[in-house]
Amino acid sequence: MNKQQQSMILESASHFPPPKGTKLSYGTAGFRADATSHNKVEDNGVKVADPSGGMLTQNWEPFADSIANAPDPHTLVQLITEFATKENIPLDGGKKAAILLGRDTRPSGEFLVEAAKQGISSIIGAVATDRGVVTTPQLHWMVRAINKGLKASELDYFDQLSCSFRCLIDLIPKKSGDNHSIGKLIVDCSNGVGGEKLQVLKEKLNWLDVEIRNTGKEGILNEGVGADYVQKEKVAPQAFGPSDVGIRCASLDGDADRLVYFTIISNGSKKINLVDGDKILTLFALFIQDQLSILTDKNEYQPRVGVIQTAYANGASTKYLNQLGLEVVFTPTGVKYLHTKAEEYDIGIYFEANGHGTILFSDHFLSFLEGKMSTEKDVEKQNAAKRLCAVTKLINQAVGDALSGLLLVEAILQHMGWSVNKWNELYCDLPSRQLKVKVADRTAVVTTNAETTVEKPPGIQEAINALTVKYPQGRCFVRPSGTEDVVRIYAEADTQEGTDELANSVAKVVDQFLGFNSS
Repeated sequence: MNKQQQSMILESASHFPPPKGTKLSYGTAGFRADATSHNKVEDNGVKVADPSGGMLTQNWEPFADSIANAPDPHTLVQLITEFATKENIPLDGGKKAAILLGRDTRPSGEFLVEAAKQGISSIIGAVATDRGVVTTPQLHWMVRAINKGLKASELDYFDQLSCSFRCLIDLIPKKSGDNHSIGKLIVDCSNGVGGEKLQVLKEKLNWLDVEIRNTGKEGILNEGVGADYVQKEKVAPQAFGPSDVGIRCASLDGDADRLVYFTIISNGSKKINLVDGDKILTLFALFIQDQLSILTDKNEYQPRVGVIQTAYANGASTKYLNQLGLEVVFTPTGVKYLHTKAEEYDIGIYFEANGHGTILFSDHFLSFLEGKMSTEKDVEKQNAAKRLCAVTKLINQAVGDALSGLLLVEAILQHMGWSVNKWNELYCDLPSRQLKVKVADRTAVVTTNAETTVEKPPGIQEAINALTVKYPQGRCFVRPSGTEDVVRIYAEADTQEGTDELANSVAKVVDQFLGFNSS
């Protein structure tokens, strides 16, 4: 690093001293903290998209941690110099770098973007482009598109989603006396950035059957609204009530990267039937499997389809997917693990129960589709190829995207002619319970098999197994928290009573082995 570059970084860093007593850590969702000092309006953070459009490469996370916690500008320069040398990154302006910036609707976003611009301008050859207020998935999509040499403006994003959605609707088989109308949709936008973006899509599609609520014009971001609230509390969000009973509803989270569906059960309460990420994954997998069965003959290339889940996926969903003949694999908890595993397949489908997920398609499969569309004489096969091609363009392959996911769900439901209730009845979730136990040292717990088996301390897994076999359809695993000295417990069984007993029994075992009074 030359002296000019050093002085530019020192000057820029001097304006942003780190807050005292705060240690920043790069989690699945980047750096997050209270913006004045899941995720109130006062919180804010920084997410970094990899050049692929995906999440930051895991082996860069320790470097991100170290520079975010650099105590002073001189230490920052030293850390950057060491990392640039190790990774063979020129810092003399010899290579140009383009960095896209975006923010959501939080008031602190403007300050953070300005800070990012100053940091970027301190690197010779780096140029920042501010894309304004966008959803997190939109920014990831733009990075991916630019690095693939494709059009990458926000308008291009809306055009691609709306065109591929229309294509899927136009390809719905016409059945006599059945126009596949599935009724009205109401969307809760968590008072976040998704509200204004969904409005753009609604207008582009002339989509009359959708009503958009909690757009942020009146309510507070993520307060009693949003996918996280609906999925965890299993109640309807604010601005939903008795008049919405039985209507198909969806909920986005604040930055529009998660999606769940629900229906309100009765006039007297806000209780809901939740249609979570596991059910969204199942719907996508079913549709893709159906189209592949039309498209491919047994004696030709068979695309390898993988369904990726974590141990937190409801056991009933895993059983149903296995019964469909699909290959289901597990990874440790966290989107970055799911996404990486999905890349190993021709078609990799992943979702977490919280509604975050997407579908990935290999270049080999895309070439196969192109060939089928240009050479296939059979109309049914050609239409199946066109549908799958539309899915590859509609879904955001960079990261989970609630807007593209919402459109794909709606297109598939119309294609099937299914109500939300018929979709939800594909399988019944097993009762589940999650607990956490405070422990002296969470690092004493070492897991394997995608966090479903405890390797250390010895003996604890045998004790968990002995308890689990007592309950029909019993399943239980424990894993250490990534952020605090607690061990998390997940249990399932055929009844809620049995599930709660199993979870509480395993909690006692964890406390015996790892609690403050354990030897």
